[in-house]
Amino acid sequence: QVQLVESGGGLVQAGGSLRLSCAASGTILSINVMGWYRQAPGKQRDMVATITSDGWTNYADSVKGRFTISRDNARNTVYLQMNNLDLEDTAVYYCNAGGIATNPYGRFTSWGQGTQVTVSS
Repeated sequence: QVQLVESGGGLVQAGGSLRLSCAASGTILSINVMGWYRQAPGKQRDMVATITSDGWTNYADSVKGRFTISRDNARNTVYLQMNNLDLEDTAVYYCNAGGIATNPYGRFTSWGQGTQVTVSS
């Protein structure tokens, strides 16, 4: 199976920055898309940003111009640089990866355990 390990969450003041990272490991043949999602208390889980293996990116309107997603294909790692953080960015952030595994062979979608990001005034 494919496992995702996240790091970089924490407490930050409004206007500050954080950098999240997520590394995938396991029986991976290829990873097509990696991304970040977030869920605030009482809210649904929403897409924040995604990136394909050839570098195509997609961002939620609420984070455009403030967040940047990137990935290192050789290390199966995705990053999320978060700048000018706002109180509304407070949420649990989840890493996601989708692609093809080798054991068992087939498509997979895996989620990280989630990391808390708290923005204070």
